[in-house]
Amino acid sequence: MANAASGMAVHDDCKLRFQELKAKRNYRFVTFKIEDQQVTIDKIGGPNETYDDFTNSLPVNECRYAVFDFDFTTDENVQKSKIFFITWCPDTSKVRMKMVYASSKDPIQARIRWYTGRVASNGS
Repeated sequence: MANAASGMAVHDDCKLRFQELKAKRNYRFVTFKIEDQQVTIDKIGGPNETYDDFTNSLPVNECRYAVFDFDFTTDENVQKSKIFFITWCPDTSKVRMKMVYASSKDPIQARIRWYTGRVASNGS
């Protein structure tokens, strides 16, 4: 499925892995990268991995998209989970790469049927 504005396709595995994370909680996170005009799976973090494992998996000089399953406890002492879509664009990445990732996030969000919170980060 290509986006007319960016010409970006999203590989079917992206949707599948996101659905598995969402429904089965098989993973803590999934990172995606753009390769050959297509969004593909980059890395998958197991259910026991932490936020630190996730942040350590992100490249220092390259952009990525990611979904992260965040567990937390409310003020009422109720265990909850929220899945975040993250756009990772460190300051050290190339300007063109940042532009491509910024213009291509809508197709991946539409493809994986994203409906909850979004976070953008430049690593600072």
